[in-house]
Amino acid sequence: MQNSSIQEVKRAEPAQLRLPKKDSWWSIKRQEMKASKHSYILLAPYMILFTLFTVLPVSVSIILSFSYFNMLELPRFVGWDNYTRLFLEDDIFLTAIKNTLLFAAITGPVSYLACFIFAWIINELTPRMRAFMTLIFYAPSISGNIYFIWLMIFSGDRYGIANGMLMKIGVILEPIQWLKTEAYIMPIIILVQLWLSLGTGFLAFIAGLQTVDRTLYEAGAVDGVRNRWQELWYITLPSMRPQLMFGAVIQLTTSFAVADVSIALAGFPSVNYAAETVVTHLIDYGTTRFEMGYASAIATVLFGLMVGTNLIVQKLLQKVGG
Repeated sequence: MQNSSIQEVKRAEPAQLRLPKKDSWWSIKRQEMKASKHSYILLAPYMILFTLFTVLPVSVSIILSFSYFNMLELPRFVGWDNYTRLFLEDDIFLTAIKNTLLFAAITGPVSYLACFIFAWIINELTPRMRAFMTLIFYAPSISGNIYFIWLMIFSGDRYGIANGMLMKIGVILEPIQWLKTEAYIMPIIILVQLWLSLGTGFLAFIAGLQTVDRTLYEAGAVDGVRNRWQELWYITLPSMRPQLMFGAVIQLTTSFAVADVSIALAGFPSVNYAAETVVTHLIDYGTTRFEMGYASAIATVLFGLMVGTNLIVQKLLQKVGG
C-alpha cells in the first residue's frame, strides 16, 4: 500500500512541476491586434491609400528600373544597364545631379531656417496680426502661376524691372539676358525658390509654436533660464520636435524635387542645361521620350537621395535641445 502511494506521488510530480507553455510570437501579436482593432480600423483608409499611391508605385518603379520599357512593348529585363548608362554615359544626368545637390544644399537649410525664424517672429504678434502676417508669408506658395512676376523682373530687354533699375543708376549700359545667360540662371532659380519656400513647413512651425506649454517658460525661469535664446534652445525647440521633423522632411523633399520653377523661368531644356535637375531629366525621359525603364532608374536614384538625406537630418534633429 505504501509503495503504491509513493508511485502515485512520483507520477504526479512531473505534472505539478511542468512549466506553463509560452505563447508563440504570432499568438501574442494576434492578441495585441485584437485588443487594438479599433485603432487598426481607423488607420485602414490611410494605409490603403498609402499602399496604393506610394508603396505600390515606388515598388513598381524600382522593378521597372531594371528593364527596358517603351510603353508599347512589354518590359524587357536588362539588369543594371540603365544604371550603368545613367552614371557612366549620361553627361546630362551628371549635370542634373550636380545642379540638384547644389540647389538642395542651399535652398533646403536656408528655407528651413527662414521658415522657423519667420514663424518664431510672427508668433510673438497679436492674434489678428499673426493671422494676417501668416497669410502674407504663405500666399506665394499657394498662388497659381506667379512666375510671370519674376519673368517681368528678369526680362532680357530694357523694359525688364532689373535691367531698367540697373541701367537707370548706371551699373550696366546694355540689357542683360538674365534667363539666357548660364551664369545667372541657377542663382535666379534659387532666389525664386526661397521666395516660394514659406509653405507647409512654415505653417507647421506656426502650429508647433502655438502648442508649446507656457508654464514651461515659468519653470525654466526658476531653473536658471535667463534670456530668449536659452528659452529657444532648452524649451521651445525640444517641445516642438515633431514639427521640426515634419518641416525638415517637407523642405528637403521640395528642394530635391524642384522642376516647375526651372521650367517656367529657364525653359525646357535650359541654356546649356544650366537649370537641369533630376526631376526635369526624369520628365524628359518619362513624358517626352517614353523610356519608362530609364526614367524609373532616374526616379529610383532620386528616391534614394531623398530617403538618405532625410535619415541624416532626422538623426541630427534628435540632438536638438539634448
